[in-house]
Amino acid sequence: MKDSLPLYKTLANVLAEHIRDGEWAVGSHLPSEAALCEKFKASRHTLRHALQVLEADGLVLRRQGAPTQVISRQKVRRFTQSFNSPIDILSYPRNTYRENIVEEFIELDKPLSEMIGGAVGSSWYHIGGIRKQQDSEQIIAWTDIYILPQFASLTSDPEHSQVMVFEQIEKKYGTRIDRAEVDVYAISASASLAKKLQLKARDPCLVIVRRYFDDQDKLFEITFTYHPENKYTYQMDFKSGSGN
Repeated sequence: MKDSLPLYKTLANVLAEHIRDGEWAVGSHLPSEAALCEKFKASRHTLRHALQVLEADGLVLRRQGAPTQVISRQKVRRFTQSFNSPIDILSYPRNTYRENIVEEFIELDKPLSEMIGGAVGSSWYHIGGIRKQQDSEQIIAWTDIYILPQFASLTSDPEHSQVMVFEQIEKKYGTRIDRAEVDVYAISASASLAKKLQLKARDPCLVIVRRYFDDQDKLFEITFTYHPENKYTYQMDFKSGSGN
Protein backbone atom coordinates (compact mmCIF):
# COMPACT_ATOMS: atom_id res chain seq x y z
CA MET A 1 0.00 0.00 0.00
CA LYS A 2 1.35 3.39 -0.93
CA ASP A 3 1.89 5.92 1.79
CA SER A 4 -0.57 8.79 1.81
CA LEU A 5 0.67 12.20 0.73
CA PRO A 6 1.86 14.66 3.38
CA LEU A 7 -0.87 17.08 4.44
CA TYR A 8 0.80 20.06 2.77
CA LYS A 9 1.00 18.25 -0.60
CA THR A 10 -2.63 17.20 -0.35
CA LEU A 11 -3.60 20.80 0.39
CA ALA A 12 -1.40 22.03 -2.48
CA ASN A 13 -3.24 19.70 -4.86
CA VAL A 14 -6.60 20.98 -3.62
CA LEU A 15 -5.55 24.62 -4.00
CA ALA A 16 -4.17 23.93 -7.47
CA GLU A 17 -7.46 22.35 -8.48
CA HIS A 18 -9.35 25.45 -7.35
CA ILE A 19 -6.99 27.58 -9.45
CA ARG A 20 -7.40 25.34 -12.52
CA ASP A 21 -11.19 25.48 -12.11
CA GLY A 22 -11.05 29.27 -12.16
CA GLU A 23 -12.22 29.91 -8.61
CA TRP A 24 -9.23 32.25 -8.31
CA ALA A 25 -8.54 33.83 -11.70
CA VAL A 26 -5.10 34.57 -13.08
CA GLY A 27 -4.11 38.03 -11.83
CA SER A 28 -6.30 37.84 -8.74
CA HIS A 29 -5.11 37.30 -5.17
CA LEU A 30 -5.75 34.30 -2.97
CA PRO A 31 -7.73 34.86 0.23
CA SER A 32 -5.71 35.66 3.33
CA GLU A 33 -3.81 32.89 5.10
CA ALA A 34 -6.29 33.03 7.97
CA ALA A 35 -9.22 32.63 5.58
CA LEU A 36 -7.56 29.73 3.73
CA CYS A 37 -6.70 27.97 7.00
CA GLU A 38 -10.31 28.26 8.12
CA LYS A 39 -11.73 27.17 4.73
CA PHE A 40 -9.54 24.07 4.43
CA LYS A 41 -9.18 23.26 8.14
CA ALA A 42 -5.39 23.48 7.91
CA SER A 43 -2.70 24.86 10.17
CA ARG A 44 -0.75 27.94 9.08
CA HIS A 45 2.39 25.79 8.88
CA THR A 46 0.72 23.31 6.50
CA LEU A 47 -0.73 26.12 4.39
CA ARG A 48 2.61 27.87 3.98
CA HIS A 49 4.25 24.64 2.84
CA ALA A 50 1.40 24.14 0.36
CA LEU A 51 1.85 27.66 -1.01
CA GLN A 52 5.56 26.97 -1.47
CA VAL A 53 4.61 24.02 -3.68
CA LEU A 54 2.26 26.19 -5.74
CA GLU A 55 5.00 28.79 -6.13
CA ALA A 56 7.54 26.18 -7.24
CA ASP A 57 4.99 24.91 -9.79
CA GLY A 58 4.62 28.43 -11.19
CA LEU A 59 0.97 28.85 -10.20
CA VAL A 60 1.34 31.70 -7.71
CA LEU A 61 3.68 34.56 -6.89
CA ARG A 62 4.48 35.28 -3.24
CA ARG A 63 6.10 38.46 -1.98
CA GLN A 64 6.70 39.43 1.61
CA GLY A 65 4.06 41.82 2.85
CA ALA A 66 1.82 41.33 -0.21
CA PRO A 67 -1.11 38.97 -0.91
CA THR A 68 -0.35 35.78 -2.85
CA GLN A 69 -1.14 36.35 -6.55
CA VAL A 70 -2.31 33.74 -9.04
CA ILE A 71 -0.08 33.91 -12.14
CA SER A 72 -0.99 30.71 -14.03
CA ARG A 73 -3.64 27.99 -14.14
CA GLN A 74 -1.17 25.35 -15.31
CA LYS A 75 2.17 24.17 -13.97
CA VAL A 76 5.21 25.71 -15.62
CA ARG A 77 6.94 23.33 -18.00
CA ARG A 78 10.56 22.83 -17.00
CA PHE A 79 13.54 21.71 -18.98
CA THR A 80 15.65 19.27 -16.98
CA GLN A 81 19.27 18.62 -17.86
CA SER A 82 21.11 15.73 -16.21
CA PHE A 83 24.85 15.20 -16.09
CA ASN A 84 26.71 11.91 -15.72
CA SER A 85 30.23 13.26 -16.25
CA PRO A 86 31.96 16.65 -15.95
CA ILE A 87 32.06 17.14 -19.75
CA ASP A 88 28.24 17.00 -19.82
CA ILE A 89 28.15 20.26 -17.86
CA LEU A 90 29.54 21.99 -20.95
CA SER A 91 26.88 20.65 -23.34
CA TYR A 92 23.14 20.67 -24.01
CA PRO A 93 21.15 17.66 -25.23
CA ARG A 94 20.64 17.16 -28.97
CA ASN A 95 16.90 17.72 -28.61
CA THR A 96 17.59 21.43 -28.18
CA TYR A 97 18.82 23.98 -30.69
CA ARG A 98 20.03 27.57 -30.75
CA GLU A 99 18.50 30.20 -33.03
CA ASN A 100 21.15 32.88 -33.64
CA ILE A 101 19.87 36.44 -33.46
CA VAL A 102 23.24 38.19 -33.36
CA GLU A 103 26.44 37.39 -35.29
CA GLU A 104 29.08 40.13 -35.24
CA PHE A 105 32.78 40.94 -34.97
CA ILE A 106 33.52 43.13 -31.95
CA GLU A 107 36.40 44.80 -30.14
CA LEU A 108 36.28 44.59 -26.37
CA ASP A 109 35.63 47.80 -24.47
CA LYS A 110 36.50 47.98 -20.78
CA PRO A 111 33.22 46.48 -19.42
CA LEU A 112 33.30 43.58 -21.90
CA SER A 113 37.02 43.07 -21.23
CA GLU A 114 36.36 42.70 -17.52
CA MET A 115 33.40 40.38 -18.15
CA ILE A 116 35.12 38.12 -20.70
CA GLY A 117 38.71 38.27 -19.51
CA GLY A 118 40.22 39.45 -22.81
CA ALA A 119 42.36 42.52 -23.37
CA VAL A 120 40.72 45.89 -24.09
CA GLY A 121 40.68 46.39 -27.87
CA SER A 122 41.11 42.68 -28.65
CA SER A 123 38.94 41.21 -31.42
CA TRP A 124 36.29 38.57 -30.79
CA TYR A 125 33.27 37.16 -32.58
CA HIS A 126 29.95 37.45 -30.77
CA ILE A 127 27.04 35.05 -31.25
CA GLY A 128 23.80 35.79 -29.42
CA GLY A 129 20.87 33.43 -29.63
CA ILE A 130 17.83 31.78 -28.08
CA ARG A 131 18.08 28.10 -27.15
CA LYS A 132 14.82 26.18 -27.52
CA GLN A 133 13.57 22.69 -26.87
CA GLN A 134 12.98 21.07 -30.24
CA ASP A 135 9.63 19.37 -29.70
CA SER A 136 7.84 22.12 -27.80
CA GLU A 137 9.72 25.24 -28.99
CA GLN A 138 9.90 26.20 -25.32
CA ILE A 139 12.50 28.91 -24.70
CA ILE A 140 15.18 27.44 -22.45
CA ALA A 141 17.73 30.21 -22.42
CA TRP A 142 19.44 33.16 -24.04
CA THR A 143 23.17 32.66 -24.71
CA ASP A 144 25.93 35.12 -25.53
CA ILE A 145 28.96 33.33 -26.99
CA TYR A 146 32.32 35.00 -27.56
CA ILE A 147 34.93 33.16 -29.64
CA LEU A 148 38.22 34.11 -31.25
CA PRO A 149 37.59 35.73 -34.67
CA GLN A 150 39.37 32.99 -36.64
CA PHE A 151 36.53 30.62 -35.68
CA ALA A 152 33.71 32.85 -36.99
CA SER A 153 33.00 30.82 -40.14
CA LEU A 154 31.63 27.93 -38.09
CA THR A 155 28.23 29.68 -37.97
CA SER A 156 27.75 28.69 -41.63
CA ASP A 157 28.07 24.98 -40.88
CA PRO A 158 24.77 23.04 -41.39
CA GLU A 159 25.02 21.52 -37.91
CA HIS A 160 25.76 24.80 -36.16
CA SER A 161 22.36 25.29 -34.50
CA GLN A 162 22.43 21.93 -32.68
CA VAL A 163 26.12 21.34 -31.98
CA MET A 164 27.92 23.11 -29.16
CA VAL A 165 30.33 25.74 -30.46
CA PHE A 166 33.31 24.27 -28.59
CA GLU A 167 32.63 20.94 -30.32
CA GLN A 168 32.58 22.67 -33.71
CA ILE A 169 35.86 24.43 -32.92
CA GLU A 170 37.44 21.13 -31.97
CA LYS A 171 36.15 19.33 -35.07
CA LYS A 172 36.79 22.10 -37.62
CA TYR A 173 39.95 23.74 -36.28
CA GLY A 174 41.52 21.12 -34.03
CA THR A 175 41.52 23.34 -30.95
CA ARG A 176 40.71 21.15 -27.96
CA ILE A 177 39.60 21.98 -24.44
CA ASP A 178 42.43 21.45 -21.98
CA ARG A 179 40.47 22.87 -19.07
CA ALA A 180 37.16 24.63 -18.48
CA GLU A 181 35.70 26.82 -15.77
CA VAL A 182 32.00 26.93 -14.89
CA ASP A 183 30.36 29.62 -12.75
CA VAL A 184 26.69 29.55 -11.70
CA TYR A 185 24.85 32.46 -10.10
CA ALA A 186 21.51 34.29 -10.08
CA ILE A 187 20.62 37.75 -11.39
CA SER A 188 17.55 39.91 -12.00
CA ALA A 189 16.76 40.15 -15.71
CA SER A 190 17.47 43.48 -17.36
CA ALA A 191 14.79 44.96 -19.62
CA SER A 192 16.59 43.79 -22.77
CA LEU A 193 17.17 40.26 -21.42
CA ALA A 194 13.57 40.02 -20.20
CA LYS A 195 12.35 40.86 -23.70
CA LYS A 196 14.48 38.09 -25.24
CA LEU A 197 13.25 35.51 -22.72
CA GLN A 198 9.64 36.73 -22.67
CA LEU A 199 9.89 37.69 -19.00
CA LYS A 200 9.20 40.75 -16.91
CA ALA A 201 12.08 43.06 -16.11
CA ARG A 202 13.80 42.06 -12.85
CA ASP A 203 12.47 38.50 -12.98
CA PRO A 204 15.13 36.10 -11.58
CA CYS A 205 17.42 34.18 -13.94
CA LEU A 206 20.04 31.49 -13.44
CA VAL A 207 23.30 32.37 -15.18
CA ILE A 208 25.81 29.71 -16.26
CA VAL A 209 29.19 30.99 -17.42
CA ARG A 210 31.52 28.58 -19.22
CA ARG A 211 35.14 29.43 -20.09
CA TYR A 212 37.18 27.18 -22.38
CA PHE A 213 41.00 27.10 -22.47
CA ASP A 214 43.30 25.30 -24.93
CA ASP A 215 46.49 23.37 -24.11
CA GLN A 216 48.43 26.66 -24.03
CA ASP A 217 46.00 27.90 -21.35
CA LYS A 218 44.62 30.44 -23.82
CA LEU A 219 40.96 31.41 -23.50
CA PHE A 220 39.27 30.71 -26.85
CA GLU A 221 35.57 30.72 -25.96
CA ILE A 222 33.34 32.04 -23.20
CA THR A 223 29.56 31.68 -22.97
CA PHE A 224 26.99 33.42 -20.79
CA THR A 225 23.70 31.50 -20.65
CA TYR A 226 20.64 32.97 -18.95
CA HIS A 227 17.86 30.59 -17.86
CA PRO A 228 14.43 31.87 -16.75
CA GLU A 229 13.35 31.02 -13.21
CA ASN A 230 11.28 27.84 -12.85
CA LYS A 231 11.96 26.72 -16.44
CA TYR A 232 15.31 24.99 -16.07
CA THR A 233 16.57 22.31 -13.70
CA TYR A 234 20.32 21.78 -13.41
CA GLN A 235 20.77 18.21 -12.14
CA MET A 236 24.08 16.46 -11.53
CA ASP A 237 24.56 12.78 -10.69
CA PHE A 238 28.21 11.80 -10.48
CA LYS A 239 29.22 8.33 -9.29
CA SER A 240 32.71 7.41 -8.22
CA GLY A 241 34.22 4.16 -9.41
CA SER A 242 34.25 1.33 -6.88
CA GLY A 243 37.67 0.21 -5.73
CA ASN A 244 36.36 -3.10 -4.33
